[in-house]
Amino acid sequence: MQIHLSPRNIALTGAIHAFIAEKITHLEEHGEQILAAHVVLLHDQNKTKPFVVKVHLAIPGPDIYCEDAEADLYAAIDKVVHKLAGQLSKRKTRRKDHKKHLTQLEREAAKRGFKRR
Repeated sequence: MQIHLSPRNIALTGAIHAFIAEKITHLEEHGEQILAAHVVLLHDQNKTKPFVVKVHLAIPGPDIYCEDAEADLYAAIDKVVHKLAGQLSKRKTRRKDHKKHLTQLEREAAKRGFKRR
């Protein structure tokens, strides 16, 4: 998996890079193959929540996008990763349910003597 970081008005330190890399690789435990992640870190001192983190995950099928703003950069990263984990879990559940639904339709068609195409 490729992780691309784009800092805007913020100095990218090794600690921030390692923290983001650890959090993004932890998302792969949800059973999805993540091809690439693009993370944008924004800082605007004039706002009440100056740190904005935007993440775009490239996965097979529709991509996933999430964003969050917080007063602390690390808190913003944690919240974005939590939102992404929820979206990945929801996607996995939908795919399982869809497969289960198709299997059920095939069983019902077999009982009636029809083949589903």
